[in-house]
Amino acid sequence: MKEAKWKETVILVDADYVDKVAFDLTVNFERMIGRRIPKADMAQWLECVALDGGIRPSTSGVTPQTSVQVVLLHKQKTMENFNPGTHEGLDGKAFNGKLGEFLISCVKVEDLTTMDELFTDSMQVLANAGEVKRLIVVPNAEQIYNKVREGLRHVDDEKRITVLTMQPMEGGNFRQEILGYSLMAALGIKSEELNKMS
Repeated sequence: MKEAKWKETVILVDADYVDKVAFDLTVNFERMIGRRIPKADMAQWLECVALDGGIRPSTSGVTPQTSVQVVLLHKQKTMENFNPGTHEGLDGKAFNGKLGEFLISCVKVEDLTTMDELFTDSMQVLANAGEVKRLIVVPNAEQIYNKVREGLRHVDDEKRITVLTMQPMEGGNFRQEILGYSLMAALGIKSEELNKMS
């Protein structure tokens, strides 16, 4: 990942992994709650991830001036379970939400490297970038959690780092949040529907 001017808040995502998790959740919950589940709303998911990372909406009702940079790393052309999900269509786009402006970049994993290598290298570049104050990472934790934990071990305590995983993981010099909650919100799965099942 080349040197760039970063925003204070950056979300780094293994887009192929997140798409697979969204698919798994869709299949499981359609069976459990007995209805068709639409594709995940990309903008809503990114806002939920930003909330997980500690960004808070303005209490004055005015949209805050926050800019959030989103980096989607991918091998596949499309996130099949998201709307919009085409990387070509998402790259360079932005949207304004309740938390501010979200600027999206899609970075294709080329043949010279692997997703895991590019993800950990990018994460370390962002963690060490002076202008980045808040970093939210969504890795394929099943495969590279130890590398993520090691890569973030010596990050400046002034930075707020949040890692989203599907279940709580051991240790780490960062906050953790559960990825499934933001995806369920973006897929339109309501807590009332889940409560009916218990």
